[in-house]
Amino acid sequence: MIHADDAGLSESENRATIECLKKGLVSSYSIMVPCRGFQEIALFAKENPTYDHGIHLTLTCEWHGHRFGPVSPSEEVASLVDENGHFYKTRQELKEHAKPDEVRKELNAQLEMALEFGLRPSHIDSHMYSVGANPEFFEIYRELGKQYGLPVFINKKLLKDVGLQPDKVLKQNDFVVEHAHLATFEHFKKGHLKTFYLDAIENLPIGLNVLLVHPAPDNAEMKAITVNHPNFGSKWRQMDYETLTSEELRATLVENNVRLVSWKEISKIQQVQNRV
Repeated sequence: MIHADDAGLSESENRATIECLKKGLVSSYSIMVPCRGFQEIALFAKENPTYDHGIHLTLTCEWHGHRFGPVSPSEEVASLVDENGHFYKTRQELKEHAKPDEVRKELNAQLEMALEFGLRPSHIDSHMYSVGANPEFFEIYRELGKQYGLPVFINKKLLKDVGLQPDKVLKQNDFVVEHAHLATFEHFKKGHLKTFYLDAIENLPIGLNVLLVHPAPDNAEMKAITVNHPNFGSKWRQMDYETLTSEELRATLVENNVRLVSWKEISKIQQVQNRV
């Protein structure tokens, strides 16, 4: 699965995501409900239901030049926001301040807003994997999947990266994606993002693999959003965008007999397994 995060972040992010979907090289994407581009990408999702989309649950806002906050009234989730009513920039700040009941309230509100708009998401995932900032938040994330009948994206490496120990938070019946591929800042600094993606595809282990990407152009809008934040910044996203619209990537997928899948397919498999 080639999965595009952060749809809804901006108009530019939306346009790039849509182009990558239409070219057939992105097989799933997820939508950020609290962001200014939500309605645009949500309308696209409604009008193009064949493209697999999930909800990118959002509890943090890492940007300096593009601030956003909860869809709930700020006074009802006061532990999630700074003095200006915006989400905290880091998982650590979220961990230090957020109350679990307010995390639950806000994540429920984001899912309800998406459903009320008419979306039919295939899965739930998490921006910056902030649901892993605290074991209680992660349990809420898991419970939301059960509440809404949707698979949640769980990966052991991502859990470790955000400070959780998989053996302590995972349960026997959790659906875990064993192989998730996410480029690092070192790959970006060396200009090796395309190389990372092509190498990952050429050396995929057997089974389900998820390649996480963030396509967008390096234009004025994205530069303003990601100012002073090169990690997953506009130049990074431009590299992703160029790779994901390239014939070289398509050829690499074909040459390595890689079949792209979506969360819709994963969900159907889970439903069958649950009935057995």
